[in-house]
Amino acid sequence: MVRSRTDPRARPSDGFPDLARVAGVVVLLYAFLVGVALLETGIAGLGSGFRDGLLREIRNPIAGLLTGLVLTVVVQSSSVSTATIVGLVGAGTLDVGLAVPMIMGANIGTTITNTLVSLGNVRRPDEFQRGFTAATMHDFFNLIAVAALLPLEIATGLLSRLATTATTALFGRVGGFEPGTSPIRRAVKAPVAALTELLEAASIGGVGLAVLLILAALVTILVTLTSITRIMRLIVAGSVERAMNRVIGRGGGAVGILLGIVVTVAVQSSSITTSILVPLAAGGILSVRNAFPITLGANVGTTITALIASLAVARPEGLTIAIVHTLFNVIGIAIIYPIPAVRDVPIRLAERLAALAVRRRSVLIVYIIGTFVVMPIIGILVFD
Repeated sequence: MVRSRTDPRARPSDGFPDLARVAGVVVLLYAFLVGVALLETGIAGLGSGFRDGLLREIRNPIAGLLTGLVLTVVVQSSSVSTATIVGLVGAGTLDVGLAVPMIMGANIGTTITNTLVSLGNVRRPDEFQRGFTAATMHDFFNLIAVAALLPLEIATGLLSRLATTATTALFGRVGGFEPGTSPIRRAVKAPVAALTELLEAASIGGVGLAVLLILAALVTILVTLTSITRIMRLIVAGSVERAMNRVIGRGGGAVGILLGIVVTVAVQSSSITTSILVPLAAGGILSVRNAFPITLGANVGTTITALIASLAVARPEGLTIAIVHTLFNVIGIAIIYPIPAVRDVPIRLAERLAALAVRRRSVLIVYIIGTFVVMPIIGILVFD
């Protein structure tokens, strides 16, 4: 069983009551949306030359996929990378069709975090093998989902078509607001306009202004998401472990997927959810097969960040690409999880890789650096 932290002495604390933390999260969410709006304004300020150059660099789906992967590895957060992609699409700089593979790449890139977490047990072979299996089954699930859905998207546009239909329906039903005119949009544009006017008063304009806005946006997005994650983890720390105990008792399945969604939405980070699972699996507290559905739920839960980010952009395509992110993960689960023989494929591949890594430690370096750094960079150069 997972040791409970209901005892206040065992629970992480920063000295603030939960009510104050929740208020802080609300303020940070507003700041996050301001950051997305800053990004959109800064990108738009770079002009058509930047747009054309970006489209030349990401002119095919494979390049887009690998760019999304590398971007997520660099920032160590799919939430940051997907929010950035939403900003690019919302500014009209990146087409939805090219952004879809980038979103898929971000899903693959985010798995590096829990893979690195598993290395903490590398000196204890049995624990390492279980932990590395729990970490890399996430990698293999995302790779299989991309292998199934990217060709389907290229051939039929399934995800983008479904997301466009959903966007049209939502804009027609949510308060009757036209794209870019919602109260949330107006609220976050006010500080953006104020900062822009301040910089222009300091004789900063053109590309220089755009670059400063983009830098401010990226710092704001990264800091706010990191802070939200930290605060929410403090709030739900004990609840997560109690929920894990209940899932262990019920044997995972649909309950595990739901738990993964709820926990990840709460802490705003799939990396935290999956990184909690790795040491539990390594210690034999949670079986790999019970951890698997929770991991899949975390994949769905992390898409909330892109959906929130879409509230701050002017164009409905920002919401479309956020919905694509959710659809990719939901459809991926629908394809892989219900059929036992298919469901076992990511787990068995991860078990074989872990067994090999225990025998040959060099496999770790080759796998991590090759999968998340070398191959994507080479691929971008080749498909550019």
